[in-house]
Amino acid sequence: MMQMTAEHCPVPEPPPGSRGIDEILAAARARLRRLDPERAHLAYRTGALLVDIRPAAQRAAHGVVPGSLIVERNVLEWRFDPRCPARLPQAVDYDVPVVILCQEGYTSSLAAAALQDVGLHRATDVVGGFAAWRIAGLPALGPTPLHHRAPHASPVNAGWTRR
Repeated sequence: MMQMTAEHCPVPEPPPGSRGIDEILAAARARLRRLDPERAHLAYRTGALLVDIRPAAQRAAHGVVPGSLIVERNVLEWRFDPRCPARLPQAVDYDVPVVILCQEGYTSSLAAAALQDVGLHRATDVVGGFAAWRIAGLPALGPTPLHHRAPHASPVNAGWTRR
């Protein structure tokens, strides 16, 4: 059986007023002063919060930036809205510089724009995401496996003896 991909399927007529993801992404990025990895690192080193929004599986597979704040995307706005009871202690006001990091720099643009909607006017993201951060040779740890496997014991180490 041949698998169909989206490129082979007809595109339905979009509802009036809707926007495609490419338009939404472009609008989000038009509002941001995006940082290349080196500038993001400098911002982080001078006090900006570097927030990694990637899911645990991506962080395990690709690594993390030491000292970055891990806040998965699904709770980001609640953790950074200064008026929200579920906010983080770092969400002290609307002037907090927040630099969002995702794997390749797409979701982070949408997330940074969402934080701007909450009022954090200095929120932005990293062009190219963690992948570009790593390529730039900036500090990173990992990857680390999600599940640690016990090393294989050799017969000698496992207590096997010959009789």
